[in-house]
Amino acid sequence: MAGNQTFTMIKPTAVRKNFTGAIIKMINEAGFEIRALKLVRLSRDQAASFYAVHEGKPFYDSLIEFMSLGPIVAMILEKENAVEAFRNFIGATNPENAAEGTIRKLYGTDLQQNAVHGSDSDENAVIESDFFFSKMERF
Repeated sequence: MAGNQTFTMIKPTAVRKNFTGAIIKMINEAGFEIRALKLVRLSRDQAASFYAVHEGKPFYDSLIEFMSLGPIVAMILEKENAVEAFRNFIGATNPENAAEGTIRKLYGTDLQQNAVHGSDSDENAVIESDFFFSKMERF
């Protein structure tokens, strides 16, 4: 259901700091329904494939390194106008600029270790969801 689903992942630093439960609770309380969820560890090759759109950018190599350091929690979320609603909910990419009470403000460390990823378009939400989840793993 395009437009009503988005993809997110809780990044390695937030998982390592045991913020997973608090972040999922916030997501639920904001009215997002979890349609798929898994704990996985990306290999460097998998992280490179997921972030291929950023290849050649100055932050690409450090992003790949960071995203393959430890486990992440991948999720498909559903809510009306999910992509925009979730991006507003999580806050600005840089936690220093994120609004008070947002996930990135509360749990982000810096621009790269900003606690969560959120799809930036309906099209990318589908691509990113398909990267992590088979049809059988979705509800």
